[in-house]
Amino acid sequence: MTAAIEHGFVEVNGNTLHVAEQGEGPLVLLLHGFPESWYSWRHQFGPLAAAGYRVVAPDQRGYARSEQPEDVGAYTLPHLVGDVIGLIHALGEERAVVVGHDWGAPVAWTTALLRPDVVRAVVGLSVPPTPPASMSPPSVTREVYGEGFYQVYFQRPGVADAELARDLPATFRRVLASGSGDRPGSAAPRPWVIPDGATLMDTIPEPERLPGWLTAADIDAFVSDYARHGDRAFTGPLNWYRNLQRNSELLTAFQGRSIDVPALYVVGDRDMVTSLRGMDRLLPSLGDLMPRLHRTLMLPGCGHWTQQERPDEVNTALLRFLDRLPDLD
Repeated sequence: MTAAIEHGFVEVNGNTLHVAEQGEGPLVLLLHGFPESWYSWRHQFGPLAAAGYRVVAPDQRGYARSEQPEDVGAYTLPHLVGDVIGLIHALGEERAVVVGHDWGAPVAWTTALLRPDVVRAVVGLSVPPTPPASMSPPSVTREVYGEGFYQVYFQRPGVADAELARDLPATFRRVLASGSGDRPGSAAPRPWVIPDGATLMDTIPEPERLPGWLTAADIDAFVSDYARHGDRAFTGPLNWYRNLQRNSELLTAFQGRSIDVPALYVVGDRDMVTSLRGMDRLLPSLGDLMPRLHRTLMLPGCGHWTQQERPDEVNTALLRFLDRLPDLD
């Protein structure tokens, strides 16, 4: 019988990170995205631990129960990669398989790119790799999608912070339901753009009911963790977006470098990410960026919250991938 999930805190690079952990064996590190926490991996702990892996999911820098640095500049990808490497070593390990969803995916891809000596293998859910910085800067997305594109909208100090923190239960209900594969409305995913004169929350209405994969208890779990930061509940997470331009500049030296560890990519065909410009060309060419790509798995009817919406398919894909890695012991 596998022990229950344990919670603790680890000092990493001068910040205190909350971690959830279960199981023993080779380390598998699970990195959440926006606006999530360790809890978004709730369906992965048990199956991975039962299969013989040590599963650790942190609340990443600025999120949920982890410390939230004040300086906006403390949330660059080099900082976040440093947290991953520091956490692996703080856990007493030399190497790990790194799995990321949404914003966690660029952190995972970039960690594998920069530190293949530490990353045994890498898995990304939703967001594919586009080395070196993995996400386009606002100087590019503003030209493509306009000022209302959500990543550009997030650049405004305090604006999205206040909107998202005003009513935490409503925020999580609306954000999670709107990105779900079974959301009502349009059949095809499309970029998240806020029209002129509208607010962020105007674009994500209150759902009539929660999706089948999401419960009121799940909403309460996210709310409880985010409420610890009060009015700044989303300021740390949003500061990740406020470093997109800086990330592009900091990582320019690694342009053209490939990700040379075993890799797996999983995405839903109703994920908004698949609607972004250039994705139709990028996804078929991922093998050029990752010579050791195991496979690209597209989940029909799945939206943005990959491992929460389709836990069985994701767990099966993860376990098959892990089982085929030659150097895990």
